[in-house]
Amino acid sequence: MTDPRSSSPHRSGRPAGHALVEALVEQGVSTCFGVPGESYLAVLDGLHERRARIRFVACRQEGGAAFMAEAQGKLTGRPGICFVTRGPGATNAAIGVHTAFQDSTPMILFVGQVASDQRDREAFQEIDYRQMFGPGTLGLAKWAAEVESADRLPEYVARAFHVAMQGRPGPVVLALPEDMLTTMTAAPVLPRVEPVQAWPDPQALARLREMLVAAKRPIVIAGGGGWTAESAAALERFAEAWVLPVANAFRFQDTFDNRHALYAGDVGIGINPKLAARIRDADLVLALGVRLGEMTTGGYTLIEAPRPKQQLVHVHAGAEELGRVYAADLLVQSGMAAAAPALAALAPPASIAWREHAASANVDYAANLEAPEVTPLDMAAVVKTLARRLPADTVWTNGAGNFSGWLHRYVRYPGLRHAGRTQLAPTSGAMGAGFPYAVGAALLEPQRWAVNIAGDGDFLMTGQEMATATGYGAKKLISVVVDNGTYGTIRMHQEREYPGRVSGSDLFNPDFAAMARAFGWHGAMVERTEQFEPALDAAMAAVDKAGRPALLHLKLDADVSTTRTTLSAIRRAAEQRPAQR
Repeated sequence: MTDPRSSSPHRSGRPAGHALVEALVEQGVSTCFGVPGESYLAVLDGLHERRARIRFVACRQEGGAAFMAEAQGKLTGRPGICFVTRGPGATNAAIGVHTAFQDSTPMILFVGQVASDQRDREAFQEIDYRQMFGPGTLGLAKWAAEVESADRLPEYVARAFHVAMQGRPGPVVLALPEDMLTTMTAAPVLPRVEPVQAWPDPQALARLREMLVAAKRPIVIAGGGGWTAESAAALERFAEAWVLPVANAFRFQDTFDNRHALYAGDVGIGINPKLAARIRDADLVLALGVRLGEMTTGGYTLIEAPRPKQQLVHVHAGAEELGRVYAADLLVQSGMAAAAPALAALAPPASIAWREHAASANVDYAANLEAPEVTPLDMAAVVKTLARRLPADTVWTNGAGNFSGWLHRYVRYPGLRHAGRTQLAPTSGAMGAGFPYAVGAALLEPQRWAVNIAGDGDFLMTGQEMATATGYGAKKLISVVVDNGTYGTIRMHQEREYPGRVSGSDLFNPDFAAMARAFGWHGAMVERTEQFEPALDAAMAAVDKAGRPALLHLKLDADVSTTRTTLSAIRRAAEQRPAQR
């Protein structure tokens, strides 16, 4: 009789849960994240059998696990893997799936499901995940399916990898009935999946070259999923040959080297007003890989929908994205791994008409790095100190909130070509994403530093994952918690729309440094700018000498709202509006 725990494909096979783990190993997965559940015990047993090849990181909440898997997809370009149990586990993980969809990140969420003979009775924690995560242009996942046959499980896994990486990358959800996972199968594991690249149409490239040659004020906006170090290097060659100013899309600031003489800045929340004007005044916008969503287009005002004032060339991997919002002058379907080298091969004209235009874009970017001093705690000085003290390949992470503006404005990301992914941030605006991103990055790439900047409300959504970091030995990890006692972004909007009428946005916080120490971390509080660098020295020493992650608790006045204004200034402006009508 065959041992049901055997992972070798004997005549009677092995449990489907073991076959699933074999399939993940074949796809090159060495780490997966999740919260254990009784609905997929057979998979957990398979992970135990293959523990020398694949690590299961047990997280403290499914939202944190899904964010770590999403970070894995961002860092590697291959699907991040997350396992959760049925019902509450899947609903908790949905935030990571939505983030992966809006961020164009490859990811696979495996969800334990009730046994097949209990389906459609509203059994314990039963949900139809095909309906819940149903694919579509505004859905949560690219594909959602339930695996009913153990013999077809390897087929479904291979397809999930294909779907997650093909075209516009994104998340896939596979539901796994409990009884299916314990069924014996001799189905072979399928080979490693590699995405097929769609190359741009040569006629479209010729047309693009004509449009560039005729332009006077062109600008490139680069971002989105599917970039590699090689394609980022090709983008750099293309920009240099044509002397094109390059801006990075919202929270894709590591697509193009921020230190490059052609870098124009980031296009998103808190955009440099001069860059915003430059995009509005451009006669040609070349959008590479970016989805041109609400945040990158300033609420569809920098590039007006549906018909832009500028000539628009949109290059994107997803056919469903091209023409969905904008009636562009030229649409090119191609992944960035193919599009960027094709662009780099375009021969520039003998004379470039916009050299001064490109140079001034970089001058404007450099000027935007300057900031007036703020007391008693200057967040610009804090972020610049972090950037100066930490290596260039540091992974910077954040969730959602006004605090992220300092990170976006003052960190100069070296770009994919030079350091791989160095910015992990949710374009979906998901609060709580940044800290699990940093934990995941520290576990996946322990040779690099991971630094998380979090707001107080943002951090407490997933801060329990400090236990995960401690338990699995994360070391080069620093979290900076900016505590201003309020949901700062909401408070800003309240003061703008209903000045002085504050409701529901106050926060009542713990001593975050003491909380960190309770989890075995180094923890310290900072209340003044001059205290920060010594506190950072002590934090880095704790990491280097004691092998402990560190948290710095920053106390910030609630009036300090963004990198450009204060709550009191916003309130005064709002109170003056009626008199101006």
